Amino acid sequence: MRVETTELEDVLLLTPEPFRDERGFFVRTFDAPIFDDAVARRASSGRRVRAADFLQDSQSRSARGVIRGMHGRSGDGEAKLVRCAHGAIYDVLVDVRRTSPTFGRKQAFTLDDDTFSHLFVPPGFLHGFQALTDCADVCYRIDREHDPAEDIAVAYNDPGLAIAWPLPVSSVSERDAAAGSWATLTESI
Repeated sequence: MRVETTELEDVLLLTPEPFRDERGFFVRTFDAPIFDDAVARRASSGRRVRAADFLQDSQSRSARGVIRGMHGRSGDGEAKLVRCAHGAIYDVLVDVRRTSPTFGRKQAFTLDDDTFSHLFVPPGFLHGFQALTDCADVCYRIDREHDPAEDIAVAYNDPGLAIAWPLPVSSVSERDAAAGSWATLTESI
């Protein structure tokens, strides 16, 4: 598994190496020792996360153009591994950790079912994505139980974030459409 640092402090891109032949492919999408070693060697700030800390696996399915986000957690935050098991997504992260050297910066990634890359998103980030294919299944491995009282969100189209989504928006939830602004969020953290 190849592990790469990103432009955002503590965010890692993990790309497994599939075995492909005439039958199709086999890929190990997660390897706890490799993950633990990568995070231990590269994480520089915040709460340390180990593979054994992940408590929950979730999956969403979205149609082309759907946006989910931008979501995060207050308090101790939430670490997650995100991958696209079917189709492709345009995945966006925004650093909301006040003490981070990349506070307020964003970075986008394409995650798909060809490279099998997935993101390690440490606590303290907003996360959202847009489905690029007719059907996109996104899998999340999360290290904390969900507490709705800790939910934070910024509207996907907030000018303070200025995210250039690659496709016209086909659908967004009422909750995401009514999310607050980047300016309001930064005043409260």
